[in-house]
Amino acid sequence: MNAPLKNDLYLRALKREAVERTPVWVMRQAGRYLPEYKRVRAQAGNFMNLCSNPELACEVTLQPIDRFNLDAAILFSDILTIPDAMGLDLTFETGEGPRFGKPIKNRADVDALPIPDPNDSLKYVMDAVSTIRRELDGRVPLIGFSGSPWTLATYMVEAGGSKDFSKVKGLLFSDPATLHVLLEKNAQAVISYLNAQVEAGAQALMVFDTWGGVLSPTNYQEFSLAYMQQIVDGVTRHAEGRDVPVTLFTKNGGQWLDLMAKTGCDGLGVDWTINLADARLRAGDSVALQGNLDPSVLYGSPESIRVEVKKVLDSYGDAPGHVFNLGHGIHQYVNPEHLTVMVEAVRELSAR
Repeated sequence: MNAPLKNDLYLRALKREAVERTPVWVMRQAGRYLPEYKRVRAQAGNFMNLCSNPELACEVTLQPIDRFNLDAAILFSDILTIPDAMGLDLTFETGEGPRFGKPIKNRADVDALPIPDPNDSLKYVMDAVSTIRRELDGRVPLIGFSGSPWTLATYMVEAGGSKDFSKVKGLLFSDPATLHVLLEKNAQAVISYLNAQVEAGAQALMVFDTWGGVLSPTNYQEFSLAYMQQIVDGVTRHAEGRDVPVTLFTKNGGQWLDLMAKTGCDGLGVDWTINLADARLRAGDSVALQGNLDPSVLYGSPESIRVEVKKVLDSYGDAPGHVFNLGHGIHQYVNPEHLTVMVEAVRELSAR
């Protein structure tokens, strides 16, 4: 039996309820900027070993909760676990990022893709979720997550990261039907994966559409947003007697916040390229907003960090529905003490 939640500020903010102060957590808060993470990563031997070991994944998930006064934990995993479970042979090369040994090249490759059973080939993720939830002991909520169908497809077709997305965009323009079949499979896999995370103990969900912003407006709606809509419609939205909020985050997607808000999601992640006041106008105050400090602010002095935190808080205003976060993941070379400054500034300056 999981312990009752002691701090539910994050969940209440996503429901746009009044809160005593603005909750704060950080994308990639369990990661390479922390010396304690580096020690566990070295112990694991490689990144995928770390992801696939529930006890070690739990340890690194809790590290930022122990070190900083954060209001949510996020599962330590990777967005590419789904395509790896589909048999695309994922590896992480030092300094090069993820690579797929068997990328998608044609319709036959797409047709051959299985939709993984999350309690079979991805059971290590579910074991990590249940372990983390138990060890959190109700301190803060646990966020489960996945990559968006489009973002997963970019890696699956490009065989890894990309600067110009020539292969996946080539597929989009030369054979959109095949891309739609791939995106449909990804959406089904993501829904199954996220629902299994909720069953294992996740109390909120995030969908990371890291590369939606490389699309044109019409292509974004057809090839990314439409499949995130499927996810919002298909995931478990109530468990353990309370709502399970869903947050969508499209990097460089500020111009589409109004469309994203209409999906029925609970929150929208906002990067640092749009003012939160403008974001609220675009979203129509119908959803909570998460963000949106530029991650590079954390390279500044403590005084400048406090100034920039205040700017973000002021840009959102006094209305309910704000979750403070960076506009993208925390950088590898940030001094952890600077994150402490940021978190304490949010807590102090947002107190009501």
